[in-house]
Amino acid sequence: MTTQDRRTPRRRTAVALAVVLAVLGGYIIRLVDIQVVNARDHVADSMEWAFTGTQELYGTRGPIVDEEGQTLASSILLYDCQLDPLLITQTDTHIMAGESEARLWQNVSVDITSITGQTVDEVRDIVSVALAENPKTRFASLKNGVDTEQYRALIDLAPYVQCLPHPARAYPNGAVAGNLVGFVSSDGEALEGLEKQYDDCVASTNGTRRYQQGKDGVIIPGTMHDEAAVDGGTLRLTVNRDLQWYLQQLIAEQTQNMGAQAGAILVYEANTGKVRAAAEYPTVDPNNVTPTESDDRSSRIFRNWFEPGSPFKALAAATLLEAGELSPTSTVVASGFEQFRDGARVRDSFQHPAYAYTLAGVLIDSSNTGISKFSDALPIQTRYDYLKRFGIGDGTGSYPEEQRGLVHAVSDWDAQTAYNTSFGQGLTSTVPELARAYGAIVNGGVKMPFSLVESCTTDDGTVIQPELPQPERVISESTSAQMRTILENVFLQAPYASRVTIPGYRVGGKSGTGEKADPLNGGYMTGVYFTTMVGFAPADAPEFVVVVTLDEPTKETSSAANADAFQKAMAQVLKTYRVMPSTSVPEKLPKFG
Repeated sequence: MTTQDRRTPRRRTAVALAVVLAVLGGYIIRLVDIQVVNARDHVADSMEWAFTGTQELYGTRGPIVDEEGQTLASSILLYDCQLDPLLITQTDTHIMAGESEARLWQNVSVDITSITGQTVDEVRDIVSVALAENPKTRFASLKNGVDTEQYRALIDLAPYVQCLPHPARAYPNGAVAGNLVGFVSSDGEALEGLEKQYDDCVASTNGTRRYQQGKDGVIIPGTMHDEAAVDGGTLRLTVNRDLQWYLQQLIAEQTQNMGAQAGAILVYEANTGKVRAAAEYPTVDPNNVTPTESDDRSSRIFRNWFEPGSPFKALAAATLLEAGELSPTSTVVASGFEQFRDGARVRDSFQHPAYAYTLAGVLIDSSNTGISKFSDALPIQTRYDYLKRFGIGDGTGSYPEEQRGLVHAVSDWDAQTAYNTSFGQGLTSTVPELARAYGAIVNGGVKMPFSLVESCTTDDGTVIQPELPQPERVISESTSAQMRTILENVFLQAPYASRVTIPGYRVGGKSGTGEKADPLNGGYMTGVYFTTMVGFAPADAPEFVVVVTLDEPTKETSSAANADAFQKAMAQVLKTYRVMPSTSVPEKLPKFG
């Protein structure tokens, strides 16, 4: 063999080896690319395509609690239960053949009815109808929304009963704060109240579980991959649950006793602006809203406006003291009926001759003519400006779809409006706006930001407090002190004085009857009123403002209809917050000069 012949096989071997090494090197490079360089991308791709089964992982909607952490709304687990019709058929076949000691479907179905409350025919029809449509079906819905006790009893009956959990909303105190808290739908959508307003706080984010399945539907071990759910936060309110419960019983009783259509009590902390109770009748139980009329499923306190009537005389008096250089004993002569310029006419609710009323006396007797004559000394623009400074027409932003009061622009005021606004007609307000305005009057002249919510604590523990406006001075401290004295004398000298007295405490306030507009004929309805009583205590160092309203009381149509409820409500507030009794005596002001 020649040298050339020996070289040829070696050359071929070398070439083949080079080719093999090149191919191997390519595989190695590709392997490094897959497992090292772009490993994460390839893993993600494989996870995307390899997992053929998915399951939603439910997050828990966060609780709503009162100022002390007592639960007003919480989340529980309910279960949707289902049957496996094919397995039922197979089980019964094995039993009949003597191959199984399990129980026949006809016996198990009877046990199911004792747990779910369904009839035997209903339960058996579920399976028979499903098998008639598809003899090999593995699914038939038995009952949704069963509780934990029912769930445990059902799954112990047979292997063909399965239940899947899902979160549901529960309100452990029933109707307590129902109008305020609101409710969610059966699928967890926030529909009303603070549930809706603060859905971003309490709503959860569901996660996903992905996995591989065998052809029989069994999950292949080790293939599960979870994207965790995120639970909702905790919404802490400013209200007190126990006080809320008591006041709801109270306003329900008072509304029915007075034959009114509706009633409400709002408790406002004057020096903080926090709402401690917002009780209403009728109310709603968020656990079952269906029996409740649609108009009663939200808060009338926040969604109704009204002509406030005489309680606005306090706002007019505060404006006069602040801007008009008057005092509580300044006088004006006013009779039971007065005719003003441009044909404007004002009359009192009672006939009387010309009295030399003091400013305090005008509020004590609730004289429309007297406050009109006093207010005539101020430009209407000044009066309008103070109404806005008190927050009338601004709303509070505390409740979804909250109503705002209406104060027309000065350019729209005619002669009659110029006088009517001084005693609460020709404009509207809301209960929260009225409470906040009185808070400013008695709290040293400072209007505090109105609030229903203390904080939201997220799932990771972060505490978020609501953004509120800064406190705003509306009137001076001296004007506030004079107004406290005037309003205390109103409660001391009014015809209903004995009905609003709270032993040991100095109390002040103002009541009124607002006429209701006639939507059909225009003007006002005859003998139909929205009655209001606003009071504060202790009068020498105010801590709380309480507003009581009745919509169209019939057994007593004057504002005195609210007196008993006010007295009991304020007494309970002072007791709940352990407010010390007054140690000083009130200054008595004269009604006449």
